[in-house]
Amino acid sequence: MVEELLRELAPQVLGRLVRRYGDFDACEDAVQEAMLAASQQWPADGVPDNPRSWLITVASRRRIEVLRSEAARVRRESAVASEPVPEPAPVVDDSLTLLMLCCHPALTPQSQVALTLRAVGGLTTGEIARGFLVPEATIGQRISRAKAKLHGARFAMPPAAELPSRLAAVLHVLYLIFNEGYTASSGSSLHRVELSTEAIRLTRQLRSELPAEGEVAGLLALMLLTDARRPARTTADGALVPLPEQDRSLWDAEAIAEGTELIASTLRTAPVGPYQLQAAIAAVHDEARQAEATDWRQILMLYELLESTAPGPMVTLNRIVAVAMVHGPARGLALLDDVDPALKDHHRLAAVRAHLLELSGDLPAARSAYQQAARRTDSVPEQRYLQSRADAL
Repeated sequence: MVEELLRELAPQVLGRLVRRYGDFDACEDAVQEAMLAASQQWPADGVPDNPRSWLITVASRRRIEVLRSEAARVRRESAVASEPVPEPAPVVDDSLTLLMLCCHPALTPQSQVALTLRAVGGLTTGEIARGFLVPEATIGQRISRAKAKLHGARFAMPPAAELPSRLAAVLHVLYLIFNEGYTASSGSSLHRVELSTEAIRLTRQLRSELPAEGEVAGLLALMLLTDARRPARTTADGALVPLPEQDRSLWDAEAIAEGTELIASTLRTAPVGPYQLQAAIAAVHDEARQAEATDWRQILMLYELLESTAPGPMVTLNRIVAVAMVHGPARGLALLDDVDPALKDHHRLAAVRAHLLELSGDLPAARSAYQQAARRTDSVPEQRYLQSRADAL
């Protein structure tokens, strides 16, 4: 498929141009024009024998044309104009270097996400905007500001001392992209499949570059094991189906098998990290053929490990759910009173409270909590589900 091929080649072509000419902003524009030309020509004329070389050639010509048109760069213009159009580049993939650049610490997380999807993922500004349900102009501004901040940045892998923190930023960006695709924070659809699919593709690519990094493998396993449930998460009309009520025969068995094998082998060979622990939790859920067979004691143990490794409000909230499933809803409800104040107005806290109140038999209080949760989320499928729970009580 032409679209998939272009997205795979986009970071390779951009990396080649930035390494050759510098100026990330101008090179990215040239690559986008080459991608557009390919999307129009290849379906009709056929994919060239060397599509990567074709894109590099077209993008380089466009970059040279821009240089020629800039009066202030006459000297550089004459030098560049005399250069031959580059032939197929050596088989050196700069995708990892490009990904690290897009997640530069000088950028905000929002800008890192937008620039990664544009430069590494090959998505258009409009596609990114639709994925996050924000105006296209907003995404355009984020990308423009990000490229301006990167002006003059060296196109090279970070120094060894900076690599762990930069890799952590890359993983976080991919995690954010996947989560927004798997459970959209707002809008009428529960899923933004193009975002979760792109996050999985980019994480696969990252793992091929860094096969020994346990957390890269852990993140990929987490995505596969989580996305495997997507076919059962909604009804035909788009209504949300909670995990305990899902038809598990609809889950993607191939993705579950791949994710389970990946996390099992990684836990045996790499230092344990937060993404691996989350993947292990997802694997326990996916291994249960019925909701009643879920090994909640193992999940609770894993959440306790995760909380000690990477504490956070949502980790604590999920651990409380596991406590309630093992020791009863009353124990969980008691713990909810001490959660991080940052979650005070979050719909997830109200939803968990409602669920535990329902399990404990306090139906009027559960109904009120479900209604409160419904008011606090911007996701239409979540609103409808939470309100339906309230109505049922």
